[in-house]
Amino acid sequence: MSLAYLPEQVEETNIALDLAERAAEHLRYSVQTLYQQRIDQAWVEQLANRPDLAEKIGAFVSRFGRLQDHLGEKLLPATCRLLGAQPKSLLDVLSYSERMKWLDSAEEFIGARKLRNLLVHEYMTDPRLFLEALQSAQPASEMLFTVIAKIKNEMMQRGVPRHPGVIAHER
Repeated sequence: MSLAYLPEQVEETNIALDLAERAAEHLRYSVQTLYQQRIDQAWVEQLANRPDLAEKIGAFVSRFGRLQDHLGEKLLPATCRLLGAQPKSLLDVLSYSERMKWLDSAEEFIGARKLRNLLVHEYMTDPRLFLEALQSAQPASEMLFTVIAKIKNEMMQRGVPRHPGVIAHER
């Protein structure tokens, strides 16, 4: 028999997954309300005079960045450690996550990180670039939601208890 996971890593991974699910719920709300609107160059150009839309963008960008950061810095590394992997860098984490099929592409995940920076820094300075970033952020958000679902599924398949303190299952 071999262990399907390291029991001492269960609590950390559960906490990271719980926080990711909560952050994803908030981002999902922002995605649904933001992308109900037709977002084009004119929409972006009116942001300077529409504080209500600017606030919506601010909430979306903040939630997108927070979830992307959390997955890269907490959930993916914790899940790697849960399975006994000891990646030393973000690239190691992403590479392992790609091999485990939690990510379709490490490059796509890094692209979401760059997208976050564009959404923060190009706001109100380059409407065309900001529009492109906004249009790319919707599928990138879906990618983040998919990562969480795949990790949750991995944990369920391995019999990882969702509540800390439960004895680990063996294969």
